[in-house]
Amino acid sequence: MAMAGAAALMAFLPAVSVAQSNTPQQSLREMVEQAPQSDWITINPDNLVVMDLPSGPMIIAMQPELAPNHIERVRTLTSQGFYNGTIFHRVIDGFMAQGGDPTGTGTGGSELPDIAGEFAQDAAHVSNVAIIGRDDRAAQIGFVGVVPVGTQPPTLPKFLNNDVYALWGLHCQGVMSMARAQSPNSANSQFFIMYGDRRGSLDQGYTVWGKVVSGFQHAKRISRGEPPVRPTPIVRMRMMRQLPAAEQQTVEYLNPASDTFEKYLTTSLRVTSNGYVREACGIDVPIRINGELTE
Repeated sequence: MAMAGAAALMAFLPAVSVAQSNTPQQSLREMVEQAPQSDWITINPDNLVVMDLPSGPMIIAMQPELAPNHIERVRTLTSQGFYNGTIFHRVIDGFMAQGGDPTGTGTGGSELPDIAGEFAQDAAHVSNVAIIGRDDRAAQIGFVGVVPVGTQPPTLPKFLNNDVYALWGLHCQGVMSMARAQSPNSANSQFFIMYGDRRGSLDQGYTVWGKVVSGFQHAKRISRGEPPVRPTPIVRMRMMRQLPAAEQQTVEYLNPASDTFEKYLTTSLRVTSNGYVREACGIDVPIRINGELTE
């Protein structure tokens, strides 16, 4: 990324600071509920997956800029009904739930060719980035849509022979990532849902492609085990646009580059006055479904 591009990226991002106020403090929920409509971004239904589990539905927002080839694979297989009836064959408490294998053994996949890893992207090619600060693991912490991301220092290109600095998805709770074999280019149909923070072991080694925006409580009810004694199936998995019109839902997220989100972060003390992000995996972007704020 050219330095002019890096400067342009940083210019539109809100400065993060902790401002003290003499007015009565709003609750975080009230603050978000009172955000202007202009602060909310509607997710394209083509990027929404509805996964029906035995305990209820879960909605996943895909982020194409992070992993276009993997997302196209998930979209294709989902639209074909490939995942319907498949089980979660490897589920580790506090870590992740892995599924998407038609054989239920962890060794299978679709008939489509394997996909090359998309572990990180050139930040210059990712437009929807909002940086909120930094932490011990990444020079910059932020969001692409609802997905938490980290980046290398934006000043890095001037020390290199190219204009690239990397951006990658963080393996935090609710994040969707693609499973693979030992080869970095062996992802096919299997994926996993994160239960906890595994940034240190998984980031930039597995492809992040989305995040659960509704119904994560159902993911928590997936049976544990390697394999589970009574595996939990995916009852049905569809793109939002495949649902009957009356069942389709409008999903919005609070723009992480908005003043409301900055206030949300500073009021909750998730970001310090000098821009240090406390527990990047503990920050979720607020979501509205059909105009109603989710819990």
